[in-house]
Amino acid sequence: MTLTTDQVANEYPIPSYRFVVAIDDAKIAFSSVSGLDITYAVMEYRDGIGNYFRMPGLPNAVTITLRKGVFRGQNALYEWISSISLNEVEKRDIMISLTNETGTEYLVTWNVANAFPSSLTTPALDASSNDVSLQEVVLQAERVTVQTY
Repeated sequence: MTLTTDQVANEYPIPSYRFVVAIDDAKIAFSSVSGLDITYAVMEYRDGIGNYFRMPGLPNAVTITLRKGVFRGQNALYEWISSISLNEVEKRDIMISLTNETGTEYLVTWNVANAFPSSLTTPALDASSNDVSLQEVVLQAERVTVQTY
């Protein structure tokens, strides 16, 4: 049985390799994104007659890891983390979207609120390797919401 393009688009999962990351209004190319998890702490308690209960508690902190190649003349992530000083941080909103094959249509978007960098890892330097130089930024955020189209 032959499937049409519309059937494939509607009945198959969306591939994870076509995505766009926008920090404020700037689109930045990242090679991977992880940590878009929405989790809650679990509260456990017992009542007076021996019953044991588990209930959802407060939302857990969101920790997102973004990886990208190092390019000549691009220093935006370093400038962002170096702007942190004594209880002052520039929090930004981030939009991470899975797109269609041409990148023209958003299919699912994760909106990250009030994110700030907590670490910036430099690439491992090795003279005997020809790997691409990748840097990693770890962000802390208040919440993640998901929007589907």
